[in-house]
Amino acid sequence: MEITRRTVLTGAAILGAAAAIGAPNPASAATVSTAASGAAANPKAVERWGVHEIVLNGPDKGNPYVDVTVAAVYEGAGQSITVPGFYDGDGTFRVRFSPPAAGEWRWRTDSNLPALRQSGKVSVVEPSPDNHGPVLVVPGGYHFVYADGSPYRQIGTTSYSWALQSDEKCELTLDTLSKSPFNKIRMLVFPNVPAEATDPFVRTGTGLHDWDPTRIDPAYFRRYESRIERLLALGIQADVVLFQPYDTARGYSDMTRVDDERYVKYIAARFGAYRNVWWSMANEYDGIKTKTVDDWDHLFQVLQAADPHNRLRSVHNKNIYYDARKPWITHASIQSAGAALDGLRAHFHRQFALKPVIFDEVAYEGNISERWGQLSGEQMTHRFWNTFVGGTYCGHGETLNPEQKPSISWLGQGGTLNGTSAPRLAFLKQIMEDGPAPGINALQPDWDYDIAGVDSQYYLRYFGESAPTSWEAILPSGAGQSYQVDVIDTWNMTITSAGVYSMAKVPRGAQDPARPTVALPGSQWIAVRFTRV
Repeated sequence: MEITRRTVLTGAAILGAAAAIGAPNPASAATVSTAASGAAANPKAVERWGVHEIVLNGPDKGNPYVDVTVAAVYEGAGQSITVPGFYDGDGTFRVRFSPPAAGEWRWRTDSNLPALRQSGKVSVVEPSPDNHGPVLVVPGGYHFVYADGSPYRQIGTTSYSWALQSDEKCELTLDTLSKSPFNKIRMLVFPNVPAEATDPFVRTGTGLHDWDPTRIDPAYFRRYESRIERLLALGIQADVVLFQPYDTARGYSDMTRVDDERYVKYIAARFGAYRNVWWSMANEYDGIKTKTVDDWDHLFQVLQAADPHNRLRSVHNKNIYYDARKPWITHASIQSAGAALDGLRAHFHRQFALKPVIFDEVAYEGNISERWGQLSGEQMTHRFWNTFVGGTYCGHGETLNPEQKPSISWLGQGGTLNGTSAPRLAFLKQIMEDGPAPGINALQPDWDYDIAGVDSQYYLRYFGESAPTSWEAILPSGAGQSYQVDVIDTWNMTITSAGVYSMAKVPRGAQDPARPTVALPGSQWIAVRFTRV
């Protein structure tokens, strides 16, 4: 089945643009896109956190990517927001805006072409039940939340070039995702493995490096954004990776600063209005040898200035951590297998970043010869649980395939999942959703409690690879409260009640002499949960 763009509804006609750099096109229309809004078929209305789109016809002569500027100012709900536009080929310019509040919004476009200066208004209605808005960082915290206040518990995966595969392969990937626990997927803009869509820029010859960085190929990006829209329909965040070090022959990630800036601004204008978009500046940024840390700092500031929707921003490392404390970073995206080996290590990373931490790469479940793709399903699941009790988040990937090649695995191209960890991650996701919002934290880790949760409400002890037959429960606080005690088998996905425990009041700093001894099955991958009743 072909993956197509969603319907764009046409509204009141406006005049065509003057031919400042070419002949004018016929009159065009201001339109409202319902691609990300779920709104009714009303061209003058859009949901809060949906997408309102202005479409203008202008010149297609010269180089509109360089020669024409267009933006719109939206005013409503006591706010004035300037939104950059972009060129979409064939003389078509677009501005996309995701309104942050309901009510009437007025807009006017500005351009170096007078005839592209138009105005109008849009009625922003309340969101539909499945529209929770974009994901945000809890202010001053280490967890995530949707804009409407609903908790967001990240269970992510990586499939680098899935969005660049054939429509048939993409449909297979989307079907797999629809049955999976994953609510975020990391996806490259530039291809790193063989793909059907391979040319983000207009080609000038047959050589690998014969392309023009000043002329973006809009068909490539229309195709890519159709994948973003399909993910949105599934409730999945699209973690869009702008640069990567794997294709030096074509050199898309090795452009000049000016060309990088143009590309980043184009991406921000084109994709930024979709509420499920996150920005990852690069995958293994330190593997791109043509850029310095100063270059990355600069590009982050360019992205931040070009994105009025203020989507989440991160960058992924290979060997050298990028300082997540910098103001343009919203959360840390870390590659580290070792940090996910126990909850305390994960917690220490959070203490350094002072922001939410996602270990987007902790090695992958797979059968390839490289060490980073050889985890068993148990090991993959174990890393998720360790990061969970460290108050952080984890990312999945899979390299299982008969040919033992990562390029044709889920990690490289999507398709189907063949490992054993995904069902266990669905079980973990339910444990997270049944727990306190927005998330749990390591509790007094410097005092070796090895317990996560929320004081006096919820406690979780994870035993991982050890296999005790009992546990003498020691909680860091919660005197005078009663708790439902459950034994959780994280691999066999079972929850067994161990009864209710009432914690006695004892002098400050003392332990309850009647603390329970919880019987355990003597197997690996066991957790114990205390929930206040």
